[in-house]
Amino acid sequence: MSGPILLANVGRPDSASLAAYRAAGGYEGVRRALKDLQPAGVIDEVKKAGLRGRGGAGFPTGMKWGFVPAQSPKARYFVCNADESEPGTFKDRLLMERDPHQVLEGLIIGSYAIGARDAFIYVRGEFAPAHRALALAIDELRRDRLIGPKVLGTDYSLEIHLYKGAGAYICGEETALMESIEGKRGHPRLKPPFPAVEGLFGCPTNINNVETLANVPHILRRGAAWYAGIGREKNTGPKLYCLSGHLKRPGVVEAPLGVRLHELIFEHGGGLWRSGARLKAVIPGGSSVPVLRAEESDILMDFDSVARAGSLLGSAGVIVMDDRTCMVNALLNILKFYAHESCGQCTPCREGCHWMAKIVHRIEHGRGKEADIDLIDNVAGNIMGKTICPLGDAAAMPAQSFVRKFRDEFVDHVRRGACPFGNTQ
Repeated sequence: MSGPILLANVGRPDSASLAAYRAAGGYEGVRRALKDLQPAGVIDEVKKAGLRGRGGAGFPTGMKWGFVPAQSPKARYFVCNADESEPGTFKDRLLMERDPHQVLEGLIIGSYAIGARDAFIYVRGEFAPAHRALALAIDELRRDRLIGPKVLGTDYSLEIHLYKGAGAYICGEETALMESIEGKRGHPRLKPPFPAVEGLFGCPTNINNVETLANVPHILRRGAAWYAGIGREKNTGPKLYCLSGHLKRPGVVEAPLGVRLHELIFEHGGGLWRSGARLKAVIPGGSSVPVLRAEESDILMDFDSVARAGSLLGSAGVIVMDDRTCMVNALLNILKFYAHESCGQCTPCREGCHWMAKIVHRIEHGRGKEADIDLIDNVAGNIMGKTICPLGDAAAMPAQSFVRKFRDEFVDHVRRGACPFGNTQ
């Protein structure tokens, strides 16, 4: 990868405009898809490229598109999940604000591939600049007849509908997102049925996140073989990594999928922000994934390599912690977030997330017992895999990993009767 692909237009004058995007080759992917390929051919191209979903699960995108029945008597819908809400993650917002047409082109191609005549973009409520940029870009598309009836003079028609959420973390879960679009409370649905069979308004639906869709135009424009040549086998293409925490240069970095984590931290991120500081821990995929100790962190940042290391790539929100970090306090901060954001539908999540937060709060403030440390692990184990959606797991996985990998710190808090790092949260 000789230069940025997904971020190539970011930073250019008027990068959010249709004129600037077209000048850089924009919408050539749409033209190829609609003029030269049948929908099944588009899906096949994305499969050959090896694109995996960038929202967290890493599921093969082309395969997911293929699950939507081609001959359904019902309408088919395509949804862009722009409700980026994972702590430590801020890549989708950048794409929407600075290069919305890249996302919209991917949405048009995907909609054509599954036969959808209506597409929906669900934007997180706090993302006012992103919402404005997308609204302006959609207006440009409509004026230029890139959406609406007979796109590019073909028989294909598409409307794009922009929705703004109210800022609930749970609405980033795809079935809760659909409930919200339908005007209901954002409660996740039981599966099956899966969205590809019965999704939005009871119709077959495909859902992809912002970064996933931003990859699609490049596959159609340059070909599956070119795309598959970036990254690693079964982990292909460019990837956006969000660097935050104790770094000199936090921000969004584009690199081939499978870049080394140490390269992200010490080269792209400039290393630790404090002179003489040592790396203590890294969360590689946003706050919902297991933490890694410093000695575990020299890994490749792709879906399979991070899984082998005992964590998840997730949203690629890399959170770096130096040796002054209190791991009990860090876990407390994470658990308070998930306790607040639980929708309350499932008892293990509703009660368990608050319970874990209370226990860790007790330990952090010098009122804990050693039995509390095992209790955190036990409660987390009784949440894992027992809820309708993954929010319960998102709290349980970091809880178990923090306790198991930094147990000595939890014990020290209990025996001292205070936080050795002097925290008062």
